[in-house]
Amino acid sequence: MFVELHILQSFGPSNLNRDEDGNPKDCEFGGVRRARISSQCLKRAIRRSPSFTRLTGVPNGMRTKRMADQLRLRLETAGLEKESALNLGNEFAKAYAGKTEKGKDGGPDVTNVLIYLAPKELDSIAAGLHAGRPVADLAVELAKAAKNRTSAPDIALFGRMLADSPITNIDGAVQVAHAISTHRVDTEYDFFTAVDDLKPSDDPGAGMMGSIGYNAACYYRYARLDWNLLLKNLDDRELALRTVAGFLQSSIDANPSGMQNSHDNQTPPALVMAVVRKHGGGWSFANAFEAPVRPGREGGLIAPSVERLADYYQHLTENFGNEDARPYVLALHPDLNLKGLAEYSVKGQNEWTKAVLTSLSNG
Repeated sequence: MFVELHILQSFGPSNLNRDEDGNPKDCEFGGVRRARISSQCLKRAIRRSPSFTRLTGVPNGMRTKRMADQLRLRLETAGLEKESALNLGNEFAKAYAGKTEKGKDGGPDVTNVLIYLAPKELDSIAAGLHAGRPVADLAVELAKAAKNRTSAPDIALFGRMLADSPITNIDGAVQVAHAISTHRVDTEYDFFTAVDDLKPSDDPGAGMMGSIGYNAACYYRYARLDWNLLLKNLDDRELALRTVAGFLQSSIDANPSGMQNSHDNQTPPALVMAVVRKHGGGWSFANAFEAPVRPGREGGLIAPSVERLADYYQHLTENFGNEDARPYVLALHPDLNLKGLAEYSVKGQNEWTKAVLTSLSNG
């Protein structure tokens, strides 16, 4: 079974996800420039959302080069002397990751690549090291134990890959598309000056000046969750259901953190649509917006974007059928014309999440 997630979300002036020049990311689609938020940015916002760990009830995995330091901390807490804990942590990190670099000022070594592990996995290794188990044996055991499963919901959802230890790789149960604006967007620039509070009054001019790129856009977001793969990755049905609940809730709650101090764009989505399917062959609705949406007669891009999505879904179901699909629509913006989606409307975020989970549970 699969869960497709379709979200329409509008942001005011913002710089949610920056490119190498510090400007909002964009792309060309349908022959015009669109605002864009990368899938990596969205996934991090989801897994770092407080609602994700609150609903799963399990700590997130750690993606870090500082595995040795995490092991050192656990070993010291267990009563090992500082130097012994440091050496064991360094030795295991090198055995597991293949290569490490010396830490600064005699501190713990760091791996050459990011390691993505669940806290329980680190706890288990630290316990083995403390008990005097050989480092090489423990590294092999961790790799075998991590094969195709994890106790961390975010790793189960988004996967992990370690080239030097491919046995630990996990195929992510969620595929996330880049979010794109439903309409044409041009980057604008905010020219700013900063005042030097202690500058003499006879010395005119600003203490600093510059410019920051920003845009404002209504985005279409799409993700697809493979329920059976999530079950396999976690090997725990109840945790898998809580993970789906966390994913749904945090997808609504989480906003990219780019330049929040300057723009504070904590805007909820306008429309969220989940489609539960028994079989594969999911539908992205990106092509609903291949021809860019234009503002309505009274302005605004949310309403015409919703209507475009509703029309496109009806077109797909008329041509391909929807016997395999169970849609659930949550309208979070007032007075939307849902058109053919109105029959799938669910009132309230909690009821919407419950409906999706019940659909998965019933198969």
